[in-house]
Amino acid sequence: MISEAELSYLGIFIKHNKGEMKMAKIGMIGAGSWGIALSWLLANNGHDVCVWSVLEDEITMLKNEREHKDKLPGVKLGDAISFTTVLEDACMDKDLIVMAVPSIFTRKTAAQMKPFIPEGRLVVNVAKGIEESTLLTLDKQIKEEIPQAEVAVLSGPTHAEEVGRGMPTTIVAAAKKKATAEYVQEIFSSEVFRVYTSPDVLGVELGAALKNVVALAAGMADGLGYGDNTKAALITRGLAEISRLGIAMGGKAETFAGLTGMGDLIVTCASVHSRNRKAGFLMGQGKTAQEAMDEVKMIVEGVYSAKAGKALAEKYGIEMPIVEQVNHILFDGKAVKDAVKELMTRDRKSEHDELPFEE
Repeated sequence: MISEAELSYLGIFIKHNKGEMKMAKIGMIGAGSWGIALSWLLANNGHDVCVWSVLEDEITMLKNEREHKDKLPGVKLGDAISFTTVLEDACMDKDLIVMAVPSIFTRKTAAQMKPFIPEGRLVVNVAKGIEESTLLTLDKQIKEEIPQAEVAVLSGPTHAEEVGRGMPTTIVAAAKKKATAEYVQEIFSSEVFRVYTSPDVLGVELGAALKNVVALAAGMADGLGYGDNTKAALITRGLAEISRLGIAMGGKAETFAGLTGMGDLIVTCASVHSRNRKAGFLMGQGKTAQEAMDEVKMIVEGVYSAKAGKALAEKYGIEMPIVEQVNHILFDGKAVKDAVKELMTRDRKSEHDELPFEE
């Protein structure tokens, strides 16, 4: 049985294949750098976008300047984008809603949205994180608060600073239903924004959240003055930790080897745009976690996902030494150099226990 929502998506595909206008009305919940970059992209794709923020000063600036001077300077926003502080206006009579608020505000914002979301409305999560108190991924939080919604995820190695300037980027649209994933793919795809689809929502969410924890470690190594060898080791072994946990939880190995696993981990650990790497860098230079976050001046998602990652590792009996040491640094006052020494002097192991040696 094809649902009403799927019929709607199929209708858009048919119209597009006939060369007809495929404009959609989209509510963008969140006016941070990622929300603004995606609004720019969607407007350029021919869609009508309404951006919501709870901050009146932010919305006033966006209306007057047509640019987010603080978080994404230089990216000019066209007339197809409107701005509001009224959540109902951003949600009502929309074809889909994009959730771009920081992960720590996802549940609260979703609960406030619930009265304005009709049955079957698509909500696309583009934030990254895990809730510390429940250990739930963001899509599950949204579904708990808005049970009548259809929920999908859009995630990958995509820094807002590059997306907002039209630099070629690849990303993944994940949903349980193929029609839903393909609808998101259709809406967001452009000549500079290539969207793949995936049914592995859990794997995509876990990779997105946990790579931020590893990126903190990579930044700490940079702050200590370590080199490329150290960075490569952290990325590779960090991916091994994320994959072990993700597969134990039901995610797919292919996901962690792809854009939302390896790809997102590489860019977050290496990029100058990465707030998690920058915060880790400052900690490596001796600042506390709070001092580092204050200097970055943006939400550092890895700090909030670190405890959840450690708790999930304990729950599923998975060894995650990098995540464990990051937690000790963040919350127990452990010196970064001491954490590095402990990682380097752990018991000797085979890289892949499942590969046998000859007798």
